Amino acid sequence: MDPTPLIETARAHVERARAAAHGRSTHTVHGGHDRALRQAVVALRAGTTLHEHHNVREATLQVLAGRVRLTTGTQVVEAVTGALVTVPTEAHTLDAVEDSALLLTVALGALDTVAVVSNAGPAYSWQEDWA
Repeated sequence: MDPTPLIETARAHVERARAAAHGRSTHTVHGGHDRALRQAVVALRAGTTLHEHHNVREATLQVLAGRVRLTTGTQVVEAVTGALVTVPTEAHTLDAVEDSALLLTVALGALDTVAVVSNAGPAYSWQEDWA
């Protein structure tokens, strides 16, 4: 029941994302394969895009720092520090308008993985960064 220093964790992972070839860094702060809920700090370098994908479970993004753009076929939402956004289950992309850190919360239920199906760009699974 130790508190997680989200701001410090976010800062550290933004630095990692800036240095990473793919422009992102992710760290699970709660949950795992054997839990019904998973929370991760996701950091994205400005200009990084998570290409079109579907979310298979309920999820939210809380912007800890920066600015991101979440785009579906019918909506564009820009979210800034302090905003909480419900992640759509329909196809969507996520763009980092600025260097950004997010708290991604996913309700996994009985599933032990969250696969993201990509229609554009390379396939991506949040699990890649949550190992």
